[in-house]
Amino acid sequence: MLLIGLAGLELEPRERDWLVAPGVAGVILFARNYAHRDQLMGLVESVREAGGEHLLVAVDQEGGPVQRFREGFTRLPALAAIGAAYARDPENAVRLAEEHAWVMASELRACGVDFSFAPVVDLARGSTAIGPRAFHQDPAIAGELAQAYVRGMHLGGMAAVLKHFPGHGSVAADTHKTQAIDPRPLDAIHQADLRPFAEAIEAHAEAVMMAHVIYPAIDDKPAGFSRVWIDDILRGDLGFGGIVISDDISMAAAGAAGGVGARVQAHLAAGCDLVLACFPDVVDEAIAALPPPPAGAMEALAPLRGAIGATWEGLLDNPQRDRFIARITALDDTEGTA
Repeated sequence: MLLIGLAGLELEPRERDWLVAPGVAGVILFARNYAHRDQLMGLVESVREAGGEHLLVAVDQEGGPVQRFREGFTRLPALAAIGAAYARDPENAVRLAEEHAWVMASELRACGVDFSFAPVVDLARGSTAIGPRAFHQDPAIAGELAQAYVRGMHLGGMAAVLKHFPGHGSVAADTHKTQAIDPRPLDAIHQADLRPFAEAIEAHAEAVMMAHVIYPAIDDKPAGFSRVWIDDILRGDLGFGGIVISDDISMAAAGAAGGVGARVQAHLAAGCDLVLACFPDVVDEAIAALPPPPAGAMEALAPLRGAIGATWEGLLDNPQRDRFIARITALDDTEGTA
């Protein structure tokens, strides 16, 4: 199944055709698709009118450097600011993680968006791709805050998507731009990077996004193309029974599998349930590469569908939201990684 990117603020005719193609599960939205909340809600409505109510609508709304919808939404601090708060008051930081997640989730649900690709549970260990997007360098602290974030998303009516498995934070290279290789043995990765994933899975996270990183001591393929990582380690060792999602097939590091069609097929063959084709210029080729979806494939993605949420007007009348926003926006978003 595919989650596809759209070009602009309104559906184009070719995009309406994409949305009814077998195997297209929904859309992922970006800043290019957002002008204001009313426009967003109109776009979401038009997506479902064109392709069906079952279609998923997703976005990256982590906060900090990765927040696609800004004007009209709460400006969310980077997760590293919550990690920095942990050093001052661990219990307060856990509450802040829950509140940050609830504000993010409840605002998106009020606009009809099903889920955000959050939280980042990579470790803050020098990756140029991750930076302040990660909670903390300490696996125990990152895991505790990730669990709290998952709880907050659930309270806001939203599924959680952990990323980027099995951990991008210890790899300096940015997979958006180049191949990234992590030479560590599996034991080292288990003791560090996998711990936050394991703890957030225990909090009943619904999905996991794979990294495009290669870990040659475990497999010569990027993790998203690897049955070892998906079947043996994620589903086997960690007992994850939820939805596995690829990172964007347009990223440079995904080129290890070949062209667009080969990337789609390699992800599916490795065990990914949902593949991201984020840029419109690759969508035709990605759809053409899809095999017929197995029976029940769309129903299997149902845990990603958002719960019924409040209206925006209902959120404005909620004094709890005001308290949460005051607390999270008071965080110093410039403290950097913890």
